[in-house]
Amino acid sequence: MVAKLILEPAGRSCWDEPLHITVQGLAPRQQVTLRASLRDEKGALFRAHARYRADARGELDLARTPALGGSFAGLEPMGLIWAMKPDKPLGRLVKRDVQTPFVVELEVLDGHEPDAGRLLARALHERHFLPPGVRRVRVRAGQVRATLFLPPGEGPFPGIIDLFGSGGGLCEYRASLLAGHGFAVLALAYFRFEDLPEYLSDMRLEYFEEAVDFMLQHPKVKGPNVGLLGFSKGGDLCLSMASFLKGITATVLINACVANTIAPLHYKDMIIPDLGNELSNKKITESGLLNLVDIWKNPLEEHNHRSLIPLEKAQGPFLFIVGLDDHNWKSEFYAHIASERLQAHGKNKPQIIFYPKTGHCIDPPYFPPSTASVHAILGEAVFYGGEPRAHSRAQEDAWQQIQIFFQKYLNGKKSVQHSKI
Repeated sequence: MVAKLILEPAGRSCWDEPLHITVQGLAPRQQVTLRASLRDEKGALFRAHARYRADARGELDLARTPALGGSFAGLEPMGLIWAMKPDKPLGRLVKRDVQTPFVVELEVLDGHEPDAGRLLARALHERHFLPPGVRRVRVRAGQVRATLFLPPGEGPFPGIIDLFGSGGGLCEYRASLLAGHGFAVLALAYFRFEDLPEYLSDMRLEYFEEAVDFMLQHPKVKGPNVGLLGFSKGGDLCLSMASFLKGITATVLINACVANTIAPLHYKDMIIPDLGNELSNKKITESGLLNLVDIWKNPLEEHNHRSLIPLEKAQGPFLFIVGLDDHNWKSEFYAHIASERLQAHGKNKPQIIFYPKTGHCIDPPYFPPSTASVHAILGEAVFYGGEPRAHSRAQEDAWQQIQIFFQKYLNGKKSVQHSKI
């Protein structure tokens, strides 16, 4: 018998789509090792492996058969993807060009590593970030530097503006994948990109207001409002946008602060100072990583009040996604401040989803979670927190919760799915 590796969907799939992996043609109860690997756009190698035993028919289905060890153990149908680790320490898998796929190599070897023997089967699978029919449109309108992703069809589509954090640049993979679920998504850069400022210094909210106006005037975007999706520093910018700008009806924050951070924020004749930090409070983990969670000042202390964002002025609801092991921000503390402040002003409580053992970077599902990496601005190895298995569970659930929230408040769809985490 010849072993055969079967992948569904065959050949290619979207990165946020589950991949069904089975092996046929093995000997009854045969012990095998499955390996997965890919190279990022800079050539860095990421890989994972797991040990399995075929059933009495010589078949192996990762959706029904638990791994016996390796990079992970237990029933993990997507474990070979999310458990990938870089060959070089502190590497983080990031998709920079959504127009090209990651090519995943999957292998089946006889026996269990480290003593696995001959290669029994091999397959290549393309994992795409630009779903079928999604259009990628470069945006250089006025000051706005961005990419707009439009779903297939005539539209108009509910609109979302997507902001990343203090790494800067233009990150498109979250926006491109969301467009595959029916949203028109603007991946918006705000520094370290083209002619935008190289560093986070004085920020102007007018820039983000121009981006909102661009979306609301676009013929493919369903008005009269848009949603916001912000991570880390992008999160507090989204809070400020929701609090001061018109045309925003729903805001999702992923591990964000309720105060303005890193740089002062200007809008017309108003200035919100940054929260400030005490770098002397940084800690070094046993592994030599930088832990930043205690450097930030407390926004509830009177001399820091001016940095608090008046989110009670916002017109729409909030969803806070919180990793309870976030070592960059005190995300849980900030979410509670937001809830108490909204209720104190007679507003509805925000929806908050807490994810145990989950760190700072909650990206779309099946991204190998980064518990630490070299920060793009600091140039130092930063500890993000979280455990890989719990992080993977949180990614998958949060991705569904984000879509449900935006469908409800931007598209009027009432279906509710409660978080299983």
